[in-house]
Amino acid sequence: MYYALLCYHSEKTVGAWSKAEDDTVMARLLAVHEKLVREGKLGPAARLMPTTAATTLRKDNKEPVVLDGPFAETKEQLLGFYVIDCKDLEDALDVARQLGVANPDGAYEIRPIALMYDKGSLVPAVPVR
Repeated sequence: MYYALLCYHSEKTVGAWSKAEDDTVMARLLAVHEKLVREGKLGPAARLMPTTAATTLRKDNKEPVVLDGPFAETKEQLLGFYVIDCKDLEDALDVARQLGVANPDGAYEIRPIALMYDKGSLVPAVPVR
């Protein structure tokens, strides 16, 4: 089963890290990434650019409206994500715990993924409703 791990943290805090602090956290995360690759669990992962680079398409009006910046105004921002292949939720929680040790604070939201299309295929992986 595929799971999305959505990485939340205070953008203000992470943005204030020195290059050395950021490099240290990224090195710890890389160690976890390498383990997950060996276990065949790690799919795509991304570190998002700051929310100041975001654009939001609001679609609750008759005509969609494009806005600068992120949609959500929260204390913690979505800073990145992982796609992992785990046998069940407990396995996905174990991965999130490992990443949490490497990068403390913030939160990981874990959501099962219903694939609309499998990699490299235009054939639906599940019925699209």
